[in-house]
Amino acid sequence: MACVTKKRGRWAVDFYDQHGKRRLKVLPQGSTKAQARELLREIEEQVGKSTWLPTKNIPTFAQVAKDWLEYKETRVRVTTWEVYEGHTRNHFHDLDGLKINRITTVTIERFITLRQEAGMNINTLRKVLVSLGQVLSYAVRHKYIDHNPVRDAERPRRQGKEEDAQGNVTILSPPQINALLERAESQKYRTLFMVTIFSGARQGELLGLKWDDVN
Repeated sequence: MACVTKKRGRWAVDFYDQHGKRRLKVLPQGSTKAQARELLREIEEQVGKSTWLPTKNIPTFAQVAKDWLEYKETRVRVTTWEVYEGHTRNHFHDLDGLKINRITTVTIERFITLRQEAGMNINTLRKVLVSLGQVLSYAVRHKYIDHNPVRDAERPRRQGKEEDAQGNVTILSPPQINALLERAESQKYRTLFMVTIFSGARQGELLGLKWDDVN
């Protein structure tokens, strides 16, 4: 039976872990009973999900990222692995020293904000977040954490006209549209370009069209 108790004048949490082993977690001097109860609530939730670990056994982000890279090395193309390795080597320095269970949604959103403020290209940032999400999914599978905070974080968005000015979107003028259609290699491509220009449909929608969809 888990409970909050006192040990030599300090609050402590007495509980059994998911393996049935009795544990005693003593809080720092000056901690309150309310803090001990909150810790007990967190521990009981972790034990229920089989993710509780003694502090000394919780790996850092850098350790998990290293293990993830080793796992991926024989499961993806060499070029893909090199991208993953470059991301972990170049972009995660402010996460490397954190215990993996201390990386929260707030941590991820702060990570995103700092890189946007530093001027990182949004497409690069999104790719980096894919790698970051995979590292944390690996941590979930190995029960270091019980959820992936990247999934809950608000994703980076383009910043209006400033982003458009960087060449992410090019609007063709009517003469340019005519020139494009005239130079299409075949009627198939000309039809595709016309539907694209006049419908505003996305690439996935266009390529998924069937004759049944045409009125």
